[in-house]
Amino acid sequence: MPDHAPRNDPSARLRAEGITLSYDRTMIVHDTTVVIPDGSFTVIIGANACGKSTLLRGLSRLLAPASGEVVLDGRSISTYPAKEVARRLGLLPQSALAPDGITVGDLVARGRYPHQNLLRQWSVADEDAVRRALAATGTSELAERAVDELSGGQRQRVWVAMVLAQETDLLLLDEPTTYLDVAHQIELMELFAELNAQGRTIVAVLHDLNHAARYASHIIAMRGGRILAEGPPAEVITSERVEEVFGLANVVIDDPITGGPLVVPLGGAARNTKMKENV
Repeated sequence: MPDHAPRNDPSARLRAEGITLSYDRTMIVHDTTVVIPDGSFTVIIGANACGKSTLLRGLSRLLAPASGEVVLDGRSISTYPAKEVARRLGLLPQSALAPDGITVGDLVARGRYPHQNLLRQWSVADEDAVRRALAATGTSELAERAVDELSGGQRQRVWVAMVLAQETDLLLLDEPTTYLDVAHQIELMELFAELNAQGRTIVAVLHDLNHAARYASHIIAMRGGRILAEGPPAEVITSERVEEVFGLANVVIDDPITGGPLVVPLGGAARNTKMKENV
């Protein structure tokens, strides 16, 4: 049975109340209630096709619920104009596409679009926000290059820069470390941790369990379109839970750096040895 009891926190900035999410009449997320703790670094984990990215799309208003509602700052997210949503939350989708020939600087500048209107055009504040976003993601030197000339890892960091340029207090990130090598993955996770420490609420879909365990303050584990468990990493990332969610034989030990959980997959002789010990 799921180790998950929906929390009633009407003051939370972002929550979903009994939402069902579907694609082409195929139900992906089933009658799900979830509250994102304010100021948390929340990570959604689960096997492929479990519904974690779909849940993130629902929370961001990219996908409208077939039933239930998503509440942002005390109102149904569906009642906000699109620009107002973008001023309140930033979203990095899983597969973002840049216009042909656009430069890095111009793409990141699009993160400032929600702040523009007939009375407020491009300003020094916008320029500064773009500069800070480029610097934070290590992409300043790429500003004049075309996005379609970049490597996959460089493009991913540029998309993160665009989201940071929005300067929202709530960031939703769908697999933000995709295409990055290990060093750049850690750099980006450290950046998100720093933003979280500064007061931003981060919600990310991650595949790497150990990144989730090390950086998250709150973890949501999904299986089969439902939330199976949620809570602090030490409570959610246990050997039994990892095997239940992923079908992965493993042991969980103390991370020598943080003291939190560290997942060590078992295979071959190690797995056979553990099975014999349990007989």
